[in-house]
Amino acid sequence: MTDPVTIRNALPTDFEVVIALDLFGDAKEKPAYWRGIFDRYVIAGRDDRIFLVAEIGGEVIGFIVGEVRAWEFGSPPCGWVFALSVAPKARERGVGELMLKQLCKRLKQAGITTVRTMVDREDKLTLSFFRSQGLRSGRYIELEKPIDELELGATL
Repeated sequence: MTDPVTIRNALPTDFEVVIALDLFGDAKEKPAYWRGIFDRYVIAGRDDRIFLVAEIGGEVIGFIVGEVRAWEFGSPPCGWVFALSVAPKARERGVGELMLKQLCKRLKQAGITTVRTMVDREDKLTLSFFRSQGLRSGRYIELEKPIDELELGATL
């Protein structure tokens, strides 16, 4: 793997390799999820949605997906990264950093000044990556509770 890394927009033909790359970070295959993401981010293609892949020698070895989100609970528009994967054989070559920088460059061109993501605190690899890129805890706090523990009452 001595060829340079190139970053490009994802294509419909990248579908299968993205599913395979996703399995490196998650033991569950999610083809229906990725079909929806491809339909909205690759096929429909909008300026506020970004789906990039990294290639070495024509082989896709990573991907990153993000978008512009605006006004959730009063927060101004910002960029969100919600998916990232790099093939184990291509890690520690700066692939994730290149993809994140390209995504952020596109967000900046859209007038966005802040990028956010959410990482499971047990996912040390992804957490370490984003921290190495300078991302830190932001001003918003994620809150959660299992729905089964909520008193739902009557349906509408």
